[in-house]
Amino acid sequence: MNKVISHADAAMSREVLVSSNQHLLSGELKVPQNASGIVLFAHGSGSSRHSPRNRYVARRIRDAGVATLLFDLLTPQEEEMDLRTREFRFNITLLARRLADATRWVNERADRIADKSHVRHLRVGYFGASTGGAAALVAAAELGARVGAVVSRGGRPDLAGEALGQVKSPTLLIVGGLDKTVIELNKSAYARLHCEKELKVVPNASHLFEEPGTLDEVARLAAEWFRRHLEHEDEEGG
Repeated sequence: MNKVISHADAAMSREVLVSSNQHLLSGELKVPQNASGIVLFAHGSGSSRHSPRNRYVARRIRDAGVATLLFDLLTPQEEEMDLRTREFRFNITLLARRLADATRWVNERADRIADKSHVRHLRVGYFGASTGGAAALVAAAELGARVGAVVSRGGRPDLAGEALGQVKSPTLLIVGGLDKTVIELNKSAYARLHCEKELKVVPNASHLFEEPGTLDEVARLAAEWFRRHLEHEDEEGG
């Protein structure tokens, strides 16, 4: 019986170092054949590129034919300090700047790492979790048409503040149905977004989507959103 090879299994994979303001951030770049876009992951507070939830979602996104870049928003030294002081995880300005720098790295330098995959020509999307959701929206507001889509999982888009009204990228907010406080925060942020937008509440899901089947639904919604919005660049895309 022949084994079916998924886009995720066939992806080109490289360990990379993403430069941001003289810092080098460790990452993992995976590019399926004929990728139709690339999604950068902004993990949540106290997490890293090794987050099992984000890695699972990333695999499902690659199965949809979209490349992924999971990378650490903080350096090892910053992560160690954050575990003691929690001073970096809610620094949305810093996290957004790192994400924007990673986007520029993809646009300008990733081809040197990814051989002939032509990563810099792929339309960029963001997947943010927890505080990473706010960072994704702030970075999207800054970069404008360079960001083709944003998805927030259990995010804190309210922390994006005034940047919400400047976001032009199609944005999907996903929240667990049991995460009552975060639902209200997402509804408030949703009302302030003036881009194409959707708010999806996953029934019987808590903040971390640990209940059976709930993370599968997140991955399905995210992959569909990115496949729809990243497949073709618009005239302003770069």
